[in-house]
Amino acid sequence: MSDASKKSPVIHFERINAQNVLEICELSETLTKEQRRSVADNAVSIAQGCVSDNAWMRAIYADQTAVGFIMLHLGSDWADGIDCPGVFLWRFMIARPFQGLGYGKNAIAKLIDHLRAFGISELYTSYDADEGGPGEFYRKLGFVPTGDYYGDEPEVVLKLV
Repeated sequence: MSDASKKSPVIHFERINAQNVLEICELSETLTKEQRRSVADNAVSIAQGCVSDNAWMRAIYADQTAVGFIMLHLGSDWADGIDCPGVFLWRFMIARPFQGLGYGKNAIAKLIDHLRAFGISELYTSYDADEGGPGEFYRKLGFVPTGDYYGDEPEVVLKLV
């Protein structure tokens, strides 16, 4: 089959449930030591999401293969440690074997379509600014610094309009 005839996997989100939770948790184990220092373990993220009144979380799939995890925070909540006036990309990860293949970019594009459908005009996040962190990934997507920080992580925003 030629490269031109290969079809890109369809990126979609699925709810975290009893059938896929372990698979999604195990994706964290694929990350490098450096990545694991700056990306929360999916099991921790899922636990935090389950006790938050403001979390929206999903598994990221490419066709039928689990490739990542995404979690939003929908509004400011001091109890969660999120003081953001809008939607905040609280957690986002793509498993190591799937990095650099466009899955992260496509997952964010899918998320943006979802948020726009609800009339949401901005998406905030913060990231580990250390070498090898995801700063360049977010810059390429159009996120810009707000000047605020979450701890030592710079906050960035993407205008969706």
